[in-house]
Amino acid sequence: MKLSEYASHDAVGLADLISRGEVTAAEVADAAARAVEAVNPRINAVVETWPPENAPGSAPLAGVPFLIKDLGVAMAGKRSELGSRLAAGFVAAEDSFLMRRFRRAGLVTIGRAATPEMAYSTTTEPEFYGATRNPWSPDRSAGGSSGGSGAAVAAGIVPLAHATDAAGSIRVPASCNGLFGLKPSRGRVSQGPGADEVFNGLAVQGSLSRTVRDSAVLLDLIEGPEPGDPYFAPRPDRPYATEAKTDPGRLRIAVLRQPWGGQQPTEPVSAALSETMRLLESLGHEVEETSLALGVSWEEFVLGNARMWAANLAPWIDSVAAATGRPVDETTLEPVTLASYRYGHQVTADEFVRALTIRNSVSRTFARHFEHYDLFLSPTLPEPPVPLGVYGEGAEHLDGLGWLNRVLDRSPYTAAANVSGVPSMSVPLAEAAGLPVGMQFTAAFGREDLLFRLAGQLEQAAPWTHRRPPVWAGE
Repeated sequence: MKLSEYASHDAVGLADLISRGEVTAAEVADAAARAVEAVNPRINAVVETWPPENAPGSAPLAGVPFLIKDLGVAMAGKRSELGSRLAAGFVAAEDSFLMRRFRRAGLVTIGRAATPEMAYSTTTEPEFYGATRNPWSPDRSAGGSSGGSGAAVAAGIVPLAHATDAAGSIRVPASCNGLFGLKPSRGRVSQGPGADEVFNGLAVQGSLSRTVRDSAVLLDLIEGPEPGDPYFAPRPDRPYATEAKTDPGRLRIAVLRQPWGGQQPTEPVSAALSETMRLLESLGHEVEETSLALGVSWEEFVLGNARMWAANLAPWIDSVAAATGRPVDETTLEPVTLASYRYGHQVTADEFVRALTIRNSVSRTFARHFEHYDLFLSPTLPEPPVPLGVYGEGAEHLDGLGWLNRVLDRSPYTAAANVSGVPSMSVPLAEAAGLPVGMQFTAAFGREDLLFRLAGQLEQAAPWTHRRPPVWAGE
């Protein structure tokens, strides 16, 4: 199978070729291996590959090459190193529930994609494996924390890849790499059996893809509760793959041009937002600029997130250190991770409960806005992908609060959806100076169906899959 043919197909397309016998799963796996060899040295998105395992022949995505993020999912017998020297060489003893569903879907997992250390950033520049580079401009960030997955999909290594999102980590790399990325509702995909919820429900599991239908089909295959889950989102009435082909009707869409806090949008991003508004109006939707009040100040929001994040990070790092027998110090952790770890151990029970109160206030207030609007639209990020190294400038002097303030300042539109648990997607509708610019749409809890309907409509009205980055496996 030629690389140009392999990279031209999405996951559903490859599965169809295999099911009809036009190519074999082995030929597709070989093409994926050659794609890694062809482009990964230039983008450093894949940290490890291994020989493909046999997949169920009758599964919906049988034979489709896939990457798992180096964090958030466990594959029996494979390393899970969290982008960190602290976890170097750690091997998972069993599959997580999500990994079992990936296998049942027929996906052939060929390796691990890069993540920043402990997924604690929205750029992927870990010291352990080195920076992941953006296929559109290798001197720029691929986003994070699912940056390896994003860069690999954008460069044509695989058609879709596993991703997680605790403050934008699916949507940020989707925007940076010109991809579609949907963060599901809290509880939509099981975190078990090792965890009931991650970061107090801020983190969810999902994927990154080049087409809407790939994300829809995969979410159909991985959504739903597992034994022992503490809660779960209501099951969809119809498959998401069907919703992606369904007319959304006339939607009431509120537009947030100015973020709640943090960086303001650059002129090219603001212009892209205006163009998206015109596109939506041409499709018959009702579009209105507004502001968003979420019951607390931006400073309180950042503080609450920092306390929840760090208070969860600290015992997690302690458990990894206990498993690997390594110390928690400068030899095993990057400065900002170590500072956040220390900050987490300083968070008191009273401060942690106050952070949960902030989460509740934001969730309740955000939910009431959906009584008036179907969706919220904003840029995914206030600027195009930033140069590598920008996040790290002076970071060695930051404490845990200072670091998270920097992260949220650079991605001020995304974290509210995590705190409130609602679904949100980044759609690759624009470009600025040759770099991708994503537009974010956010729906009420459990309304991934509405997001997929609009995404399918937008993909037809303003196609993006013909765009190819300079680093592309199909060349």
